[in-house]
Amino acid sequence: MAVSSEHGSTALEGSIVVAGVGSINGVGAAIARRFGREGYPVVIAGRNSEKLLATSDALKGAGVHVRAVPGDVSQLEDVKRFVAEAEKLAPLAIAVHNAGSNRPSPFLEIPEGDFEMHWREHALGAYHLARAALPALLARQDPSLPFVHGASLFFTGASGSLRGKAKFAPFAAAKGALRNLSQSLAREFGSLGVHVAHVVIDGGIAGERLLSRLPDLAEQRGPDGLLNIDAIAEAYWALHHQHRSAWSQELDLRPWSETF
Repeated sequence: MAVSSEHGSTALEGSIVVAGVGSINGVGAAIARRFGREGYPVVIAGRNSEKLLATSDALKGAGVHVRAVPGDVSQLEDVKRFVAEAEKLAPLAIAVHNAGSNRPSPFLEIPEGDFEMHWREHALGAYHLARAALPALLARQDPSLPFVHGASLFFTGASGSLRGKAKFAPFAAAKGALRNLSQSLAREFGSLGVHVAHVVIDGGIAGERLLSRLPDLAEQRGPDGLLNIDAIAEAYWALHHQHRSAWSQELDLRPWSETF
């Protein structure tokens, strides 16, 4: 079977794993919803089992074929389970690393454990997902055959991927490592048919994580002053459906009113 894209091309049917999913009102869930509504079976993974299962139920209510797999992206055995569960649904087509939080703090007050925790979530977690997913993604590729939208490995970045703000040292260090990992993998595996891309989300996201802490922020920023989660997900969908003659390795997303 095949899945027809809105661009008029045909993609090999396959599954998608999104590592780093929490609330239904978050980027990970929005990516899962966008691909799921096109018929891709989805595995969502995250550390908070209760929140993950609630999101899974909401996605099922929207008609998505989804399986929730609790686990920690910084643990290799957990990530192997994520990929294995996706492969049970259909051959893996897309893997997305969307995990990792940010805990800003004055640098001289940051304990070593916090610095390492950021690195484990962002950089090591991305390494684990790439190691687990790439064999499956490569198995569906033959660069000599006519092009189809077959295999993608995407990493969610942030403003910290490009610059280190004051009090963001652990986050910026980890996101910078993630970005460089993405570039290295793109150079190694792009010619083998795997589209590796890094998405820089440069601005506040209108999701549960931010708005639960700053409920008035959306009103303060004005119309479309925060990134809409479904608009972000649309960018991932478009990335996966790019023709290989014009692949993006990095895509930056920010609100129209954001200064940069």
